[in-house]
Amino acid sequence: MKVSILTTTYNRSEDIERLYTSLVVNDNSGVDFEWLIMDDGSTDRTKLIVENLIKQNIIDIQYHHQPNQGKMAALNNLMAYATGDVAVVCDSDDYFTVDAMNLIKKYSSKLLDDDTVYALAFLKQSEKGRISGNRFPEDNHRSDMFSLYFREGITGEKILVFKTEIRKRYHHELEGDEKFVTEARMYHKMDLDFDIIGINKVLEIGDYKADGYIKNKKEIYKKYPLGFYEYFREILELDLRGVTLKQRMYIYKHYILFANLSKQSHPIGKVQGLLNKLIVSVLWIPGKIKTKREFGATKKVKKDKSEVKNKKNNKGKKEKKTKEKKEKKQKKKEE
Repeated sequence: MKVSILTTTYNRSEDIERLYTSLVVNDNSGVDFEWLIMDDGSTDRTKLIVENLIKQNIIDIQYHHQPNQGKMAALNNLMAYATGDVAVVCDSDDYFTVDAMNLIKKYSSKLLDDDTVYALAFLKQSEKGRISGNRFPEDNHRSDMFSLYFREGITGEKILVFKTEIRKRYHHELEGDEKFVTEARMYHKMDLDFDIIGINKVLEIGDYKADGYIKNKKEIYKKYPLGFYEYFREILELDLRGVTLKQRMYIYKHYILFANLSKQSHPIGKVQGLLNKLIVSVLWIPGKIKTKREFGATKKVKKDKSEVKNKKNNKGKKEKKTKEKKEKKQKKKEE
């Protein structure tokens, strides 16, 4: 069995060596793996650092570069190079546990020997050892990503180890010139044909960065609303039986939010299902008001008094010079 590790990176030169170290440690597991890196147009020392790591010739590293297109486009492009039986994404600011490859090998048969499973889902923890979200109800828990989060109450980030052959059939769908879309949009399409198996073991470690997605949700929502709109519109086309009331309200409210942010025409008419259409209609006006209040145009910043004063002085000087020029011109004519 071979593992393909996919890492997209943008100006994370200060973090990528830690991920490399965790892979070197895992090289003792006896598992064959390749580390595929897509540099998404970094302007720091990322290329130089990776080239130095390659020169050490300890693990199989393949470095690729593209103009900045965002993480999802980078993953789409990187998947083409994966040759492993299974594939797992590890962000450049995260890293693997010391037994990560052994864990993948231990549970790989549940993935590779079952044509109805597209991924194993492992846990992730913070630097301080705190599990992201909660655990699966039991080890070897069979479900799908949509059901886990919308029906079963699972929370937090999970690490998916994909069957490469299935993963290559799908891609992250980006709308227009947007550079981001939630991974869940692709997962939900995979859910329609396959299952996942939850494993209550930690595979990766990492904390959220100050400039990352979790810390900057509001700005990302404003910047990439169309992809989010399509994501929630597609959810409303799914069978929502068994979805908790709390999650249903989450879906409706976010559909309204992104319909407004992306300025959709006739968004209520695009909702599938009579009940869904009715609830969105009831929530539409309060949702629109809330969107405008939270995401509306920011007020113009008041100019500094000294800046205004300087502009007035400069204007006065220009007017004085113009007057002097006119007077000199008039004198010449009189002479």
